[in-house]
Amino acid sequence: MDKTIRTTHVGSLPRPDELIAPIVAKDRGGDYDPEALEAMVARAVDGVVAAQIAAGVDVVSDGEMSKPSYTNYMKDRLNGFGEGSLGLMMPQDLEQNPGFAAMLARNGVANPLKPPACVGPISLRDRAPLDEDLRHFEAAVRRHRPAGAFMNAATPGVISIFMPNAYYATEDEYVFALADALQEEFEAIVAAGFQLQVDAPDLAMGRHMAYKTLSLEEFRSRAQRNVEALNHATRNIPPGKMRMHLCWGNYPGPHTCDVPIADVLDIVMRARPQTLLFEAANPRRAHEHRVWAERRREIPDDKILCPGVIDTNTNCVEHPELVAERLERFAAIVGGDRVMAGTDCGFSTVVDRPRVYPDLVWQKLAAQRQGADIAARRIWG
Repeated sequence: MDKTIRTTHVGSLPRPDELIAPIVAKDRGGDYDPEALEAMVARAVDGVVAAQIAAGVDVVSDGEMSKPSYTNYMKDRLNGFGEGSLGLMMPQDLEQNPGFAAMLARNGVANPLKPPACVGPISLRDRAPLDEDLRHFEAAVRRHRPAGAFMNAATPGVISIFMPNAYYATEDEYVFALADALQEEFEAIVAAGFQLQVDAPDLAMGRHMAYKTLSLEEFRSRAQRNVEALNHATRNIPPGKMRMHLCWGNYPGPHTCDVPIADVLDIVMRARPQTLLFEAANPRRAHEHRVWAERRREIPDDKILCPGVIDTNTNCVEHPELVAERLERFAAIVGGDRVMAGTDCGFSTVVDRPRVYPDLVWQKLAAQRQGADIAARRIWG
């Protein structure tokens, strides 16, 4: 047995300053130089892979260097999206605290989103952006040789939340059309030799965003539908080559409307990816290790748990002893060989809104490494 606890994170990392303006311009239909941007992305991916390894990260990502956010990039890869008139979308907890929400908006944090909508049939539009991402990441991995590598991709469910349906007769039709269109991207990432990470905040954050007016049972029905669509889109990929990220929203709000993990655990466990990354460090999730312990029998024997041991909404650097303690709790549930160290969410889920000061990101990831080593020594001696 390999007596170590591997370390990873959710995916997005701070972009270099030179990348921010052209990525924003591209996303908003402004002027930018495509060739210059691609060269910048290539440099950024190489640099961020090296930085992850230096911080002690075992399973690295490309940092999502080319993407404006973890969902908006899909409007450039798929047909069917355009201007919508579906209004602004705000988390329910911010709606209940309008003064706080206004303060966040003034500070450029957690602004209400006005996404594009689905206004036509969904189909693959352009595979070139994916191929560029794969090419840049492959070059960086060959050069720096990390222990493992993964690439993020949005799920059908989360796209349906941030890019709502204004075309299909039902939301079910829309979600499964997305599943069919995303299949090629999912399989291409695995074929390139990377683990596929599917980002699925729709299974948790969706409760207090798009589905906030529904009953719990109605929300659970939507979540189950989204898992079925994801399983359909990934049906040709072995579970061991996939990981899934479960998220309640990476914004510094009260999170008092979050759905408890107890209410969705059974549905989440039906998703095909073997490794599950989930929030376990922030003040609204840190206690839920007890739920995982109480419902241990519902966790399939092949699942790998990757709890967040680092909070991605605070600049306080976690003490390695706290990281170790968090990992030991989950090792006691499923065994140390089925636990990885992760982060609650990404460090730069939107390109121009970093939650944590970039220099501190690397200090946090280094603390994660130190804590994982402490936990491994305590678990295996």
